[in-house]
Amino acid sequence: MRVLLVTDAWRPQVNGVVRTIEHLVEHAPACGATVALLTPDGFFSVPMPTYPEIRLSLARAAAAEAKIRKAAPDHVHIATEGPLGLAARRACVRNGWGFTTSYHTRFPEYLRRRAPVPERWTYAWLRWFHNAGDGVMVATASLAEELAARGFKRIMTSTRGVDSERFRPRPGIDVFGLPRPVFLNVGRIAPEKNIEAFLKLDLPGSKVVVGDGPSRAALTAAYPSVRFTGTMVGEDLANAYASADVFVFPSRTDTFGIVLLEALASGLPVAAYPVTGPIDVLAGSGAGALDDDLQAAAIAALSLSKETARAAGLRFGWEAAARMFVENVRVAVERRKSEPTNFKRTGSPSPPR
Repeated sequence: MRVLLVTDAWRPQVNGVVRTIEHLVEHAPACGATVALLTPDGFFSVPMPTYPEIRLSLARAAAAEAKIRKAAPDHVHIATEGPLGLAARRACVRNGWGFTTSYHTRFPEYLRRRAPVPERWTYAWLRWFHNAGDGVMVATASLAEELAARGFKRIMTSTRGVDSERFRPRPGIDVFGLPRPVFLNVGRIAPEKNIEAFLKLDLPGSKVVVGDGPSRAALTAAYPSVRFTGTMVGEDLANAYASADVFVFPSRTDTFGIVLLEALASGLPVAAYPVTGPIDVLAGSGAGALDDDLQAAAIAALSLSKETARAAGLRFGWEAAARMFVENVRVAVERRKSEPTNFKRTGSPSPPR
């Protein structure tokens, strides 16, 4: 089966969505499918306001349709709700092509932090976007329940994974050379990540933030005692995880958090709020401390076992995640065939090959 995955999020961005897509492409062949990509690389793009590292493609539905026809896939999966995802959705709806989508990001909450836009308006738009498809894939059971309560239909769970060979305990590694214990955060430095909740904590030892983003300059100036490293990837990132003692995840809005898995696989206990993502990954594992008091969680995580954290991370593999994705696509294709009256689109069930 050939799947064309449409995404507005792509290199040189460094985030969980991009890493997820990279690993799906790598592991899907072992699950009986190939995944080709339709990315902003094929279109003229402009920098996103406040996020210049993110390029917004100026894609029309006709141009997206031409590229979908040329790719001749058996199925289209739209991973993001950006301009390219919207153009692909329009092309699929106009031609009656079956497609699935992913819900990666809490745009209503993120947008509300930047503009006075009520969340209910954005959620209404997202329902319109996703409910037109044959299935919407989400990373966790708790998010699936939340979206179902908000009126999203045909929800499927599609988990994430971690490269446990790269992200592993590395005894003796210490790339920071800071007083112990070292509390680490990895991710985009932006308002919606709530990083300042971590930076404000009164903790022993040292704090390190790995990543970049629009809030980095202001937070670096406001918290001079915190080590801000900038973006790290590959072995450098793996060594950074292995050099810390606790991973602190202050986000209240992430839908999953691949960095949680990378930290666990590296042997780092996690401190987080009891919200979607951390609850799904950590509950019952003994590898994390969840508390509405993030400082209490961070201190509690210091006493947790690194071996237990590593074992929790090993539960998540990319091949299993790819298999779940491919199976969801197959279910969506069969659902559309067996329930044609549930879909308002007309035309052939898949793009012409």
